[in-house]
Amino acid sequence: MTSVHRKFLIAGGVLLAAVAYLAYAGMRKGWVYYVPVDQFVADARLHGQRVRLMGRVSGDNLQVDGGAMTAQFDLLGPARKVRVKYRGVIPDLFKAGADVVVEGRLRDGVFEADVLMTKCASKYDDSHGRREMPG
Repeated sequence: MTSVHRKFLIAGGVLLAAVAYLAYAGMRKGWVYYVPVDQFVADARLHGQRVRLMGRVSGDNLQVDGGAMTAQFDLLGPARKVRVKYRGVIPDLFKAGADVVVEGRLRDGVFEADVLMTKCASKYDDSHGRREMPG
């Protein structure tokens, strides 16, 4: 093996390691823990981390300002709740009683969310009643 081949081999190895590290770092940044509200409130280790919470929007203390694109509300779990402050585009289906997923982190006792997604009612959900098909 000549010195030129050795240099190309070393440069290729360094380049491959750099690409692998950048891919890993990019994927890791996208990883977000998904936890229920009750577990999040109970586990202080999660409070500084970016997490996704799912719960139901409480009708108490619901404040929506469409012009400023902000919403503040309590996110309910089966036994506990967390106060959420959201800034961004407010989904059309967002309202009291809606099931939502929020993504963000807890700061000073308030969950600051930058992602808010509402759960859509399924057209196949039996709770809407069944219709008989003619024929």
